[in-house]
Amino acid sequence: MGAVMIAERLEQATPETWMFPPEEGWTVDQVTDLELPFDWELVDGRVVPSGMTSWWHNRVRRKIESAVEEALVDPYTFDSEQCVTVDERNRPKPDIIVFDDSRLSMDTLVCIPVAKVVLVIEVMSPGSRQDDRVRKPAMYAAAGVPFYWRVEPGEDNVPQVHEYWLHAERGEYIPAPEHPVHTTKLETGHPFPITIDLASLTAR
Repeated sequence: MGAVMIAERLEQATPETWMFPPEEGWTVDQVTDLELPFDWELVDGRVVPSGMTSWWHNRVRRKIESAVEEALVDPYTFDSEQCVTVDERNRPKPDIIVFDDSRLSMDTLVCIPVAKVVLVIEVMSPGSRQDDRVRKPAMYAAAGVPFYWRVEPGEDNVPQVHEYWLHAERGEYIPAPEHPVHTTKLETGHPFPITIDLASLTAR
């Protein structure tokens, strides 16, 4: 009887059971209807609460969003903290994504299919260094996302942007050949032309 009850309990994640995933982890279908009083991601089958972020992080993310929005070209759009379906056990929420929104329904779609994403931007926090530098880029590269930016504090806390391109044959990110690290100004043509004065992002 006990085994049957446990099996039934693990069919869907609930506010009472989300922290006790099955041995193989939760799937996307098992957490689709999960409602919790905090933001969370599905990472390798685990429900992971989103950590607190600093004023620096939030300000930089917001200003990069504005710059991305101004530079967008068809068929791309962008969003922030929008979940992305990578596979059946991973639904991360990047800080910013740029994606092709053709044939996507804004009214009904919950998470963006990773095949539609062309750029992931992660603004690093003290608690996300390992994820933003190692786990997340490996996951997005394996899923075929063409471009990845990691934004982190540089000298005097001025943001610097590490730009990565997907190496098609190796299936992993490599530093952008044209300009791998942007320190005072970001200027790139991928996935579309954009220029950002990085010092202005934290100017007061």
